[in-house]
Amino acid sequence: MTRPPRVVTIGETMAVFGSRTGTRLAHGPDTVLGIAGSESNVAIGLRRLGIDVTWVGRVGDDSLGELILRELSAERVTVVADIDLKRPTSLMVKESRTTDDTRVWYYRSGNAGGAMTPEQLDDERLICEASLLHITGISLALSATMAATIQRAVEIARRSNVLVSFDVNYRERLWPMESARAAYLELLPQVDILFASETEMELLFGGARELADLAKRAAALGPNEVVITRGADGAFAWIDGLKFEQAAVPVEVQDTVGAGDAFVAGYLAERLKDESPEASLRTGARAGALACTSSSDWQALPTRRDLAREADTDSVTR
Repeated sequence: MTRPPRVVTIGETMAVFGSRTGTRLAHGPDTVLGIAGSESNVAIGLRRLGIDVTWVGRVGDDSLGELILRELSAERVTVVADIDLKRPTSLMVKESRTTDDTRVWYYRSGNAGGAMTPEQLDDERLICEASLLHITGISLALSATMAATIQRAVEIARRSNVLVSFDVNYRERLWPMESARAAYLELLPQVDILFASETEMELLFGGARELADLAKRAAALGPNEVVITRGADGAFAWIDGLKFEQAAVPVEVQDTVGAGDAFVAGYLAERLKDESPEASLRTGARAGALACTSSSDWQALPTRRDLAREADTDSVTR
């Protein structure tokens, strides 16, 4: 890297209202309030691993918006957010009956988080002075103006020789597979680092294929680094024409939500410091495992000290 490591990420962050594990929302007052969002999860994960990060977003002029801004600022993430005076902050309601049975309801249609416009990026220095722009497929699905904002961000990054990292993060509730696939394939030639699950790769390039074949197909469209996450089976990467594999780290699972974002943060934190692919995949796997030890989307994201403490163990526990 010729630039000091600094990441810009753009996306919707929601307030989360949920029950503690084992409690139904309808049956008691034992609830918690927090925040969640793929891009802000990655931002927090990177910041805890020593990377300067700016999160760009939009929240409502309400207490939930204040909560999001306060939590991100408390994690030392630089916040660049518009306050929407007309739309409320997006909300996710989460009910955790057991560690294996979680139900989620979204209240995000017409809300502030997905109403970003390209004009929010008028100060192009925000991106062109960064070393990497991180985006996800969630943003592409939220609204036409949000998708246009992401496209402008990518254009600024490409023009400024800023790396672009893209996590597919397909959400069936947000849009149909055919629309998502077309949008992803259109974006890939502008992407340097691609993250996708095995299922998402099959969505893009067809099922019943070897991982190497899927990765090569993606790389042929543009990305130099294709990282395929496989849950309990670890991760596979195709980087500059070479194959790398990483085993999963054994973990006592509390909740797998947020593990993918933790993996992305761990991987990028190392790559931005010019660490090897092996080290990047290893840190991603350990970060993802640690994220599974909490029911929060982001609170168990590790620091460097956490990673060092767990480095000599065979499994991750909390």
